[in-house]
Amino acid sequence: MSIFENDAYRHHESVHFFSDEATGLQAIVAIHSTVLGPALGGCRVVNYANSSEALEDVLRLSRGMSFKNSLAGLELGGGKSVIIPPKSWGGDAAHQGEDRAALFRSFGRAVQSLGGRYIAAEDMNVSVEDAENMAQETDHVVGLDVSHGGMGDPSPLTAEGVFLGLRACVRRAFNADQLDGLTVTVQGLGKVGWDVCQQLHDAGAKLIVADIVPQTTAKAADLFGAQVVDTNAIVTMKADVFAPCARGAVINDETINALDVKVIAGSANNQLSRDALGKTLMDRGIIYAPDYVINAGGVINIAPEAKGQVNHEWVSQKIKAMEDIVGEIVDQAIKEHRPTNDVADEIATRRILDKRDAGKAWQPDFAKTTPLRQSA
Repeated sequence: MSIFENDAYRHHESVHFFSDEATGLQAIVAIHSTVLGPALGGCRVVNYANSSEALEDVLRLSRGMSFKNSLAGLELGGGKSVIIPPKSWGGDAAHQGEDRAALFRSFGRAVQSLGGRYIAAEDMNVSVEDAENMAQETDHVVGLDVSHGGMGDPSPLTAEGVFLGLRACVRRAFNADQLDGLTVTVQGLGKVGWDVCQQLHDAGAKLIVADIVPQTTAKAADLFGAQVVDTNAIVTMKADVFAPCARGAVINDETINALDVKVIAGSANNQLSRDALGKTLMDRGIIYAPDYVINAGGVINIAPEAKGQVNHEWVSQKIKAMEDIVGEIVDQAIKEHRPTNDVADEIATRRILDKRDAGKAWQPDFAKTTPLRQSA
């Protein structure tokens, strides 16, 4: 299948492939839309089975970023990037060493070549340090450390938004304002998943957790009294809420009928392996918080950086509003008897199309986006 025939390619503006023999860089940048503004989206490093899998992932993720930024009310378009670990890393996406710094500097040069149409940020297996290595070669990266004029690690803000969105869904599924006594299964205890667990524990929820790192689950059992289960088994555990906070496509044709929850609300991207499964969840009476809506806290946190600003108060107000945004989408879906992901897609798409049709689509100013940051 060619890229244009790939269903995930739908309406993308451009896709860029980069390679660098010296550093082993193999990267793909997908720009879905720049109508609302430059395409902001994270960069992730994943040991994909093949380049076709990497392409599918980046296409789905970049489209989700367009919708995420639109629904969050940001003046930003949607894009995403993926890096395939060099063979010298032995498939270890978290590999450390001088060659890692060189690879991210190479990727920074690739981002710079796009003239500001794409702004990179941290995502899976990409750290603040990696972003700062990119920043040595490009102006177009955000999520930098506070000491470098950035907004800092976006993970806590992503987790806060997930918690608020989860609470909005619980209110509608159980007619309850409290999480005390509810059982929540959490798949994935990375930075975001861990913070979500902390907030759920503080709110009185009972936790069932799964992660590929035994030390992390042992810590969750100790600190939160969490029950630990296998990463695959957790999808089928009976609970009130399922919070997927790891890789995407966890809700698929094989797992969807085994779900035994009333709410799905987590931070993972592309939780549905295909959009049509949203209707299946609706028919089963499961409230699904569309992933790109509920996990928008991180991109909200770094959005001011895209304008060269630091504005924590603005971010705080935007995050608090997420509970109402998720609730309004669920309410509309229930009223119209439509899948929540369809409702969210429609709202996000309409904002993009309205700006495009009004002739107000963003245009890059190459005169302003070419110079590199000046070293301190």
